[in-house]
Amino acid sequence: MKSKEVLIIGGGAAGMIAGISAAREGAAVTIFEKNEKLGKKLFITGKGRCNLTNGCESEAFFEQVISNKKFMYSSFYSFDNFQVMAFFESLGLSLKEERGERVFPASDRSSDVIKALERELRKQNVKILLGSEVTSLNYQEDAFKSLSTREKEYFGDSCIIATGGCSYESTGSTGDGYKFAKERGLKVVSPRPALVGLEVRDPWVPLLQGLSLKNVKGTFLAKGKVLYQEFGEMLFTHYGISGPIVLSGSSACSKALSGQELTFSLDLKPALSEEQLDKRILREFEAGLNKQFKNVITALFPAKFVPVLLSEGPIRGDQVVNEITKEMRQELVTYIKNVKMTVTRPRPFKEAIITAGGVDVKELNPSTLETKKITGLYFAGEVIDVDALTGGFNLQIAWSTGYQAGISAAKGEENGF
Repeated sequence: MKSKEVLIIGGGAAGMIAGISAAREGAAVTIFEKNEKLGKKLFITGKGRCNLTNGCESEAFFEQVISNKKFMYSSFYSFDNFQVMAFFESLGLSLKEERGERVFPASDRSSDVIKALERELRKQNVKILLGSEVTSLNYQEDAFKSLSTREKEYFGDSCIIATGGCSYESTGSTGDGYKFAKERGLKVVSPRPALVGLEVRDPWVPLLQGLSLKNVKGTFLAKGKVLYQEFGEMLFTHYGISGPIVLSGSSACSKALSGQELTFSLDLKPALSEEQLDKRILREFEAGLNKQFKNVITALFPAKFVPVLLSEGPIRGDQVVNEITKEMRQELVTYIKNVKMTVTRPRPFKEAIITAGGVDVKELNPSTLETKKITGLYFAGEVIDVDALTGGFNLQIAWSTGYQAGISAAKGEENGF
């Protein structure tokens, strides 16, 4: 039987793994990549170290998926995180696990991940066309027929679109996959920047630029309703806030952020109850009864935050400590446990780690990643409306969906064409 011709648009994580899995199933595979090299976005992930998956159990993985986790069941269990680790180790890539069960190449070089994939693509005789931008897809009776670049037309039995989202446009993620989907009448959930810094309105925030806080708790609220809450690290910037808990919150709240302002409540001392914090403050006060408040409070906070506490908090800096009442002290406790900021919008796509939104999962068969309307057309990776928090989970989505799409495209006759 003649081998299936599988054409893949996009040479990123999902596209490369799709190419390998399809070729291993006996398909003749061609990857079209408009950049001058494969894995351009993969190269910069994890600050160049490539957090390629997470070593958590399956249940914990799905807890980290923000959008359409049930859609991911089939592809994840076909190629889960442990299979991904085994796959890369079989390619000769040594791995290591760090805090939060994040998995990295032992070398700390994302280029080694890309090289391992490229070696396997060559071994499987996958044809790679670099600098080759696909301009259109061609169909016949609601079935994929061919694709065209500026140079020529390529015919295939199936096509996998793995073009990524809109984040980091310089890596080639310019929303091409959404265009192809819309042209064939497929629904696309509006793309949104996710895992991204957030702009805030409060004028005092830029004064804290560069201040990093550890062991704090951030809570995102909309009209008083808690949307997301996390304990960890955050960073103040010239535009607002960033850092791990903010990046996660930007993904968890991306839909809410697209239509309204949110409140970000910062608990500076989450390890202490209000009563415990009051006792801690009282100890400082008792040690400096005749001092001014501004000279006593410095022991509790980073030096950069103190001017903001004095200007925005409930107690004046020149207030003598022995004149501070219990009620004033309680107001201070409340402020420290609930420093409020108004989040106006996320930063632009060019600063976002990932894209939320994408091809509506209702358009796809979750077992194969083939579109329900068009035979032989598949989607994989970030172009689909599935996203997760940081920690290697988004790359795992790319590996799982890419693998599943590649297998399915290579076994086309089993999918009804």
